[in-house]
Amino acid sequence: MSAAHTVVPLGLLHMRRLQRWFSRLRIDPVRQRRRKLTNGDLRKDFRLSRPTLDSLVHRLQGPVDHGWGKAFEVLVFLFWLACGTSYRVVSEAFDIPRTTCHDLVHRVSKGIQQIFRQQIHFPSRDELPEIGAGFQQLAGSPAFGYVAGAIDGCQVRIVPPGAFASDYFNRKLFHSIQFQAICDHEGWCLLGDGGYPCLAQPIHLLTPYREPVRNAVQGRYNAKMSRARCVVERAFGVLKTRWRSIFLKALEVKVEFVSEVIIDCLFLHNLCIGTGDILEPEGEDDNGDGDEVAQECQQQSGDTLRDRLAAAVSAAPAPELRIPVLLEHDYC
Repeated sequence: MSAAHTVVPLGLLHMRRLQRWFSRLRIDPVRQRRRKLTNGDLRKDFRLSRPTLDSLVHRLQGPVDHGWGKAFEVLVFLFWLACGTSYRVVSEAFDIPRTTCHDLVHRVSKGIQQIFRQQIHFPSRDELPEIGAGFQQLAGSPAFGYVAGAIDGCQVRIVPPGAFASDYFNRKLFHSIQFQAICDHEGWCLLGDGGYPCLAQPIHLLTPYREPVRNAVQGRYNAKMSRARCVVERAFGVLKTRWRSIFLKALEVKVEFVSEVIIDCLFLHNLCIGTGDILEPEGEDDNGDGDEVAQECQQQSGDTLRDRLAAAVSAAPAPELRIPVLLEHDYC
């Protein structure tokens, strides 16, 4: 009689390997709190490099750390964020109760909400000249020296909520929550795509001329502006590459938790840049999510401001600027 064979799915084998690894981490909770992870690449399962993970654990570490230990809690949270799967699947991977998995994910998320301004904030006035010089280099024109940042939006898919589902149904015919990446400062301008209005008030928001352009001056302005704006489009591409399960499929959490998850991803995105943990974007697309929204404050057209900038682009020779941080990657 032939021996019986048990067929084990490859996904389950992967879970068991994770279970064995983390069961070793939980042998001694006191020792585990002090232990640094060694050996192996963490990006496959957790989407962060080891230095970034160590930095995150250090930032979240409190004076008193109870229970599983902060390192283990962060790993559970990152695995859930990287996979975008249910708490049940994550709990099986880590061999912990589902309620514990839920609590750990929300606990780490709350911790990030308390410190997110360490990585997400408006630039200070002292930082603006360097930012303006960077946009000069990107655009290849000194006319963009007073640009404080570029703005764009992104639709994050969600499972239709039980109540008020129609409020989350967007013009692209799926349910979502929209967020915008924005950088602004008084007296400086922002760059937006054609989905935004061109404004002089309440902020300076400059957009491209509508195609077809009327003359060569407008054409040169659009070309330079596109080069300057590509930095925000690339940022969205990197964000979606790292957290594919969050931004490329419906997020299966309560709608109240979605905005918190978005902030978590943006915090980790900026943290990765600070530690040199860079992922090249894959399959970048045009977000085109700048839906028009009702404004409570009075708007003033920015056409005159845009015309002046367009004239400056055609009049000014391109400077030889070399900003070190912008030389590390090809943004266009």
